[in-house]
Amino acid sequence: MGPGRRGSSVPFARQVRRCAPLLASALLLTACGGAESADAEDRTGGSDSAVTLDNCGAKVRVAHAPRRAVALDQGSAEIMLSLGLADRMVGTATWTDPVLKGLEKANAKVPRLADRYPSFEKVLDTEPDFAAASFTYTLGKGGVAPREQFEKLGVPTYLSPTDCAGKDNSGDGDGVRTSALTMDTVYGEIRDLARIFDVRERGQKLIADLKSRVSTATSKVDAQNVSVLYWFANSDSPYMAGCCGAPGIVTKELGLRNVFDDTHEEWPQINWETVADRDPDVLVIGDLTRRSQSAESAAQKIKFLESDPVTKKMTAVREKRYVLLNGQDLNPTIRTVDGVEKVATALRSFGLAK
Repeated sequence: MGPGRRGSSVPFARQVRRCAPLLASALLLTACGGAESADAEDRTGGSDSAVTLDNCGAKVRVAHAPRRAVALDQGSAEIMLSLGLADRMVGTATWTDPVLKGLEKANAKVPRLADRYPSFEKVLDTEPDFAAASFTYTLGKGGVAPREQFEKLGVPTYLSPTDCAGKDNSGDGDGVRTSALTMDTVYGEIRDLARIFDVRERGQKLIADLKSRVSTATSKVDAQNVSVLYWFANSDSPYMAGCCGAPGIVTKELGLRNVFDDTHEEWPQINWETVADRDPDVLVIGDLTRRSQSAESAAQKIKFLESDPVTKKMTAVREKRYVLLNGQDLNPTIRTVDGVEKVATALRSFGLAK
């Protein structure tokens, strides 16, 4: 859910009174960890046959197409809703923005367990038979609960490969990319969930639509001489995008140059003097609805940029070349495509896209 997610502690459940029905509804996982979509096995005996896949290094077995699923991050929820699975969802959590346009009615049918991390007990109260998350932290200490806690009750968990494939999350920050993220990993997550829920055709259709949108947005866009900076949050010690996360997809698709492409940290905190020295042509700004850090909204960020003695001299500030993206647009999920479209449109309006 973007920079600064590590830090909010949620107590684990003190009771496991739902143990029996949970164990009856799902098979135990054989390990904890995440997934590569290419290893997923299709069901061969209809919706009652199991799907087994490697998920971020762990073998996950889902006994049947889930009927009581929970999505513990907004990214996971929006993929499920886009696959038409609202009637099989019993809860969502950890929202940073309004739901994706077009999904409002479907989302309204699914209970929201919490705006941030719900307690493990509250999740168990829904009697889930499957849980999905976008971030490693969500299924770890300080998030909802470690995957082992779900495993003990026979609830299969799925972790988005966008937060584990080619990424090291062992440090205290938001992780380090060992290889550049691509939309193929996002498409792999869609395929995995479509297989798990036995709606493979819907998954193929969603992927085709996303690919078409990226192709249309990037058609005839040449911005190879344009530099860009992505600012997610915090004016005191700002989080800027490194080379290779979701903003890196936007950068590569449009031929831009990230002024901080020399760091593989997901969201390094960089001082304003260094930012001003890099002097980007365009500023992509996170327009967040959360209120956990300084300068969350785009309006607050722009006010800071235009009043601070260091930042107001930057080219992008003087030219008012601001591109406003939702927090989810900057996260690695289907909303990354929205980011590509919005930045492409802005580049054309600035006269910077050939």
